Amino acid sequence: QVQLVESGGGLVQAGGSLRLSCAPSGSIFSRAAMGWYRQAPGKQRELVAALTSGGSTNYADSVKGRFTISRDNTKNAVYLQMNSLKPEDTAVYYCWTGLGRGYWGQGTQVTVSS
Repeated sequence: QVQLVESGGGLVQAGGSLRLSCAPSGSIFSRAAMGWYRQAPGKQRELVAALTSGGSTNYADSVKGRFTISRDNTKNAVYLQMNSLKPEDTAVYYCWTGLGRGYWGQGTQVTVSS
């Protein structure tokens, strides 16, 4: 059984920064594909950033250049550094791992005020 523990969400002003973290409980995902998704009110959940099992990164066009996904295998954690935040970044952010059958975190709220 895999549990993903997320933290780092909150309320920030436009132009500010947040760092989300995702850490597993019950497994090690150093070699697993990882992703950050978000779901804004009235919208479908979308992929924000991904790390492939080979270490490559992919970003949604809307966040490219502002967000960075990274992995710290020593701490067995994955991060999403979010800079230059915009109100349209407001959403619930979810961590996902491709380990096993795939698992989702419970989500953390990010709210960016104008």
